[in-house]
Amino acid sequence: MNKKLRLILSIIPFISFGQNYTSYFTGSSTNVTTNPLGGVCLMGGASEDDNAMKWFLQRANGGDVLVLRATGSNGYNSYLYSGLGIPVNSVETIVCNNAMASNEAYILQKIQQAEAIWFAGGDQWTYISYWRNTPVDSAINQAIQQRNIVIGGTSAGMAIQGKYYFSAQNGTVTSATALSNPYSSLVTVDSTAFINNHFLDNTLTDTHFDNPDRKGRLITFLARIHADYGVFGKAIACDEYTSVCIDTNGLARVFGGHPTYDDNAYFIQSNCELTTQTPENCSVGNPLTWNLGGLAVKAYQIKGDSLGSKTFNLATWQSGTGGTWYDWFVSNGSFNELAGTALNCSPLSIEDNSTNTEIVLYPNPTTDIMIIRINDLSLDVTEIELYNNQGQKFALSTTQQGNEFKVDLSNLQNGSYFLRIEGKNKRNYIHKLLKN
Repeated sequence: MNKKLRLILSIIPFISFGQNYTSYFTGSSTNVTTNPLGGVCLMGGASEDDNAMKWFLQRANGGDVLVLRATGSNGYNSYLYSGLGIPVNSVETIVCNNAMASNEAYILQKIQQAEAIWFAGGDQWTYISYWRNTPVDSAINQAIQQRNIVIGGTSAGMAIQGKYYFSAQNGTVTSATALSNPYSSLVTVDSTAFINNHFLDNTLTDTHFDNPDRKGRLITFLARIHADYGVFGKAIACDEYTSVCIDTNGLARVFGGHPTYDDNAYFIQSNCELTTQTPENCSVGNPLTWNLGGLAVKAYQIKGDSLGSKTFNLATWQSGTGGTWYDWFVSNGSFNELAGTALNCSPLSIEDNSTNTEIVLYPNPTTDIMIIRINDLSLDVTEIELYNNQGQKFALSTTQQGNEFKVDLSNLQNGSYFLRIEGKNKRNYIHKLLKN
C-alpha cells in the first residue's frame, strides 16, 4: 500500500458496531501515551468555536481524543483530526445506544487510553441516566484526577460538567416558570456525584444563554442550591458560540466572535460582601425573592474574542480582565440586572501566620477532623472563624479540651480554607488549611 493511500484511509472513519454502541474511528490505530496538559473547555452550544477547540486539542498534547455522545454519528472526527491544524494521534466517537453501554469493556478501555474527552450536545438527562454511578463516570473521573486529561463539552455536554447541575430529568424549564415557583417539578437541580472537575467543585454550568435568555432560571438554580444543600454555589454560563477554557491554575479564558458578534460568558455568585446572603423567599409554590437591597448576586460578564484575551480567575472568583460587573436580584419572581462594582470579599487582609508556632494545626491536609493546638496559653483564644478563598464565612463546630480545639470539617467541600483565630489581645492569627 503506497503512502498516499495509507494517508487517505487514516482520515476516513472506521465504523464498528456493538449491540450497545457504535464507534467511528479516525487516525492511527496504535495507541500513544502522552502527557496531557489538563483543563476544562465549556462551550455554550450551536457550532463549535474553532479557537476554543484548538485550545482543547493542544491540551491533549498529541494524544488520543474520545468523543462520547448518545445520539448522532461521526461529525467531530474529521473536524478534530484534520480540520483545525492541531496534530492528534486519533479521534474516536462512541455513540452510546443505551445505558448498557456503560458496562462495555471496549468503551472503558478507550476512556483509559484517551488524553482528551469531549461530550457532544444532546439531552443531559440521557447522559446522566446512562453514565452516572457507572463504570463510565468512574473511569472518566480517574482519568481527570490521575492522568490530567483535558475534558470538555458543548450544550448538554457542558451542562453536566459542574458539581451541581440542572439535570433536565423532567424536561427543560424557562426563566418564567423557575422564577414563579423555584420548586416546580421542572427545576431539577442535582448534586449527586457525576463529573469531578476541580475548578467546578461548587459550580453549576448553563448553556444557550442568549437564546432564550436564561438568567432568571440560573439565579433560581443558585437559590435552590443554597436552600437544598446549604451552599452558596457559583455558576458559569455561556452564550451560543461562546466558550470558556479553564487551565489547571484556574484561569478561565473566554473565546467568541466579539466584536463582530455579541458573544458572552458569565461568572455568577452570591454576593459574599453581604452579611446575609440567603434569599428572602425560596419556597414551594411561591415566587422567588432574592433581592437583598438589589445586591443579592454578582455577575462578571465577558465578551469572548478570537484570542481568548479576556479572563476570569476561578482560583479567587473575584478578579477578571476585560469584563463588566453586574448586580442581579429577584423581587417577587421578577429578575433584575443593574451595573455593579467589583467584588471584594476577603476579610483576610492580614498576614498568613501558618508558619507561626504559637498555634499549630494538624493533620493538615485533613479529611474530616482537624486539631488546633495552642502552644502559647497567654493567647487566650476568644474566637475561631473559617473562610474560603473568596472570603465566605462558614459555621464551625468546635470542642475544646485543654489547649486543643477539635474542629469538625466533615460538612465542608474539599478545598483550601483559612482559619482566623483571635485572642484576648485582639491579635488575629491566620492559618491556611486544606481539606481533601
